[in-house]
Amino acid sequence: MKNNNINIDGALIPDSVEKSPHARLPYPRRRIVRFILRQLAGIAFFILARLRVEGRENLPKSGPFILVANHFHFADPVALLWASRRQVEFIGGFRFVFAPKIVHFLPHLWGYFPAFRGGYSRKTLRSALDVLAQDGIVALFPEGGVWAQVLRPGRPGAAFLAVESGVPVVPVGIDGFPGLFKERRPRLTIRIGKPIGPFSAESAAHGRRAEIDAITGEIMQAIAALIPREKHGVYSDDPALRRAGEEVAEFPFDAPDMRGM
Repeated sequence: MKNNNINIDGALIPDSVEKSPHARLPYPRRRIVRFILRQLAGIAFFILARLRVEGRENLPKSGPFILVANHFHFADPVALLWASRRQVEFIGGFRFVFAPKIVHFLPHLWGYFPAFRGGYSRKTLRSALDVLAQDGIVALFPEGGVWAQVLRPGRPGAAFLAVESGVPVVPVGIDGFPGLFKERRPRLTIRIGKPIGPFSAESAAHGRRAEIDAITGEIMQAIAALIPREKHGVYSDDPALRRAGEEVAEFPFDAPDMRGM
């Protein structure tokens, strides 16, 4: 049986992803549902928090780009869709183990491209490239899942998409969201950086992997520059902060709420 997954966390990254000439995913899509959800998100932020968006002028008003951000809270995707004035397509995990069950239906209602621990499916990557080819926006969190409050090593998915599509990457720093629902109207900040890229990787096989890793590092450093220094984790110039990031780099399978999964 043909393997339909691309292990972008392993040693090899494919030279390209086949782009199907048939059944291109329409973009934008689910306009009415997404408009309603976005308005509800704005109302929720107004009631529950003091939200500030900085650097919105850095978002391209037209054309495709990839939106990337740190991932410290389950509400981070809501922050990105609210910060962007245009419709966003997300790549994300299909199991929401760190989010309250009451909100598990929301990602499915919005619609997203599923990612799996250890790699993305070819269908997900093709769908993301289809969106970018239609001047759309694809958003993802290079760290993967959400289980820590400092930056963990970035995975190469964002860099891979940037190289394949040739579109710029817009970094975003999200700060304060862990206080949401725990504090009375906490101060939340979304900082949008200037676009970086476009990127290219000319080498083949293992040389290409090294180039993708270097681009991933550049993307993560751009995100780090938009959040407080003490949260830079593995991208900090402080050895103690780097160790703190390394200690939470792996998914916490041994955590009490992870047992039995």
